[in-house]
Amino acid sequence: MVVFPGSNCDRDMQDALQQDLNKEVIMLWHKDKDLSIFEKNDCIVLPGGFSYGDYLRCGAIARFSP
Repeated sequence: MVVFPGSNCDRDMQDALQQDLNKEVIMLWHKDKDLSIFEKNDCIVLPGGFSYGDYLRCGAIARFSP
C-alpha cells in the first residue's frame, strides 16, 4: 500500500487487508522507487485522501511530492 502526504485511511486499509482478508501488507512510502519486492500477482493499493482536512484539498498537497 502506498502512503503519501494527504492520504487517509491507510491504516484502516492495512487493518482490513491483514485482519479481514488475511493478506500480507507492505507499507510503501511514496518516494520508494524499488518495487523489486513485489511479484506480478501482487496488488498495490492507493488509499483515499483528506488527512489534512477536506478544506485543504489533499490532491493539491500530494501533487508537491514526486
